[in-house]
Amino acid sequence: MSWKWEYAFGAEQASRTAPSGFVAAVEKKVAELMRLCEAKYLDGTLHQDASPKGGDITVPGGMFRYQIVVRRERVYIVQVTYLGF
Repeated sequence: MSWKWEYAFGAEQASRTAPSGFVAAVEKKVAELMRLCEAKYLDGTLHQDASPKGGDITVPGGMFRYQIVVRRERVYIVQVTYLGF
């Protein structure tokens, strides 16, 4: 299995209504986060501990909330908030 990211819950719907520049900034940051996970957890399927706590990342125009699930080798975007700044 290899690391991937995806939208979870209603975040995908929220991303559809946000400006494309904002969505591109979110997806760029998530790709960076995913590469970090690939380097830290070489084989996430063998991970025995709890997954790390998720967090919030600010990008131009708003922020997003993410959760990492190591055993599934996934980074989920669980909330997208466009603030327009």
